[in-house]
Amino acid sequence: MNSIIQAAESGFPQGQEEGDMLVRLRDQLTRVGVNAELRDNNSALMVHKREPGMPVWVFVGYGGAYYSWQNAERRHPTSDVEGTANVLAEYIAR
Repeated sequence: MNSIIQAAESGFPQGQEEGDMLVRLRDQLTRVGVNAELRDNNSALMVHKREPGMPVWVFVGYGGAYYSWQNAERRHPTSDVEGTANVLAEYIAR
């Protein structure tokens, strides 16, 4: 079985807990010098690029297993907040 489906079926947290995951990611992004703000009742994180341009929207998806962005084409495990912040920092630097 696909690991994403397994994660979704294993009962990952929903709602408020997903919002808490986004809060932790925002805090970690701040530590690495990336400006990000929570939006829409903590259901999305808007990550600003350093240069003018469109922000990157980050969501918790796949039943709480992954942070995802770029229409869910990019994702990183929610269990690795520091790694996600580093990947996002590199992504927005392009």
